[in-house]
Amino acid sequence: MRELNVEALARVEGDGGITVTLDGKKVKSVTLDIHEGPRLIEQLVKGMTPADDLNVIPRICAICTLSHRYSAIRGLEKALGITPPEKAQLTRELMMLGENVESNSLHTFLLALPDFLGYPSAIAMLNDYADDVKRALRLKKYGNHVMAVTSGRIVHGENPVLGGFGKYPARKALEEIKLKAHELVPDAVRAVELFASLEYPTYSEADMMFMSVNAPKKSFGFAGDNILISNGKEVSAEDYKKLTNERVVTHSFAKRSLYQDGTFTVGANARMVNMGKRLDGQAADLFKEHYNDRWLKNPLYNNLAQAIEMLWSLEHIPDAADQVASMEDPATAEPTRQTGSGTGAVEAPRGTLYHHYEIKDGLIDVADIITPTAQNLDDIERHMKLTAERMLSEGKKDDEVRLHLEMVARAYDPCISCATHLVTLKRI
Repeated sequence: MRELNVEALARVEGDGGITVTLDGKKVKSVTLDIHEGPRLIEQLVKGMTPADDLNVIPRICAICTLSHRYSAIRGLEKALGITPPEKAQLTRELMMLGENVESNSLHTFLLALPDFLGYPSAIAMLNDYADDVKRALRLKKYGNHVMAVTSGRIVHGENPVLGGFGKYPARKALEEIKLKAHELVPDAVRAVELFASLEYPTYSEADMMFMSVNAPKKSFGFAGDNILISNGKEVSAEDYKKLTNERVVTHSFAKRSLYQDGTFTVGANARMVNMGKRLDGQAADLFKEHYNDRWLKNPLYNNLAQAIEMLWSLEHIPDAADQVASMEDPATAEPTRQTGSGTGAVEAPRGTLYHHYEIKDGLIDVADIITPTAQNLDDIERHMKLTAERMLSEGKKDDEVRLHLEMVARAYDPCISCATHLVTLKRI
């Protein structure tokens, strides 16, 4: 038996590993191993008040902290019969736009791009691609700023609360956000053009199923009450268990999800497949120019999808900021009941995130959180297995196989800490 090891997958959030086991040239299995232990958040919040729950659950992740908070807010508000005021809804949309810019700029430019250009890291790209590294940092800093203005701070902001916000953004801060977004649009356009110009290997290609929320009013967006499936079906978010069908596997602390006994993908590519025709502005023009059938079967196109989505977010921030600034600060909406249940579904940068709550007499009785990466893990393994089989059948060298396996895993922008290192190739 011979082993080809990549002890840790760089440029992802969290700790995991890939094991490829071969018998001669035959790939016996490919497993994505999650080494991080469970943190038992769902049990930790049991018995807490909904307000205390909101202080705990965003700590699942410091990258998509606002997605977790917003998804929890949506689920808790449904359970408590809270109808948030319009200004709260718009401010939440603004904060999600900011998080999308922050996360997608980090992943596209700094985590995924080095693979395609032949560099081990973004730092190594500085001599040849200094302008693009600077673009990434500008965009990420700006996204962080929008998150801070809306949520109170860059990471784990406490300002979004049930029924509204502790304090709404000042008009001056909103005007600054608006002007800066216009200034940064060319940086996002460059991201799209750069990723559209790259060569996408075909080793991982296979038919895929995609899921995402259905944004209201036939718009593109990051929150909704129904789930779109690329097979043409639409399901209520309250029926999320029928879509995710969680199960446990022996090689991972993270649960896995299947839909009708098959794998599926969530994330920017899924949003583009399901809602891309709803885009507007330059994002719509570039989507129409670059979208093709390969998006339906090649997970590497998630990188280009994120770039287009980042551009769309920047283009929509000015209007969102204007709408928030035009309204008077409303009172915080109050609960109309103390017992109930509800599911919040939002599109975190990495895909659909569910927070389900059952509340009894004002306290959390049941909490269930299903993250995007947990839904993607089976499809990641499927596409890595195809990559290994096809490359090894062509006699590719181990280092090249290792790189392409990592590229597939990184394309999904996995947040392993949310879900609960990456390649070991074993030859028998």
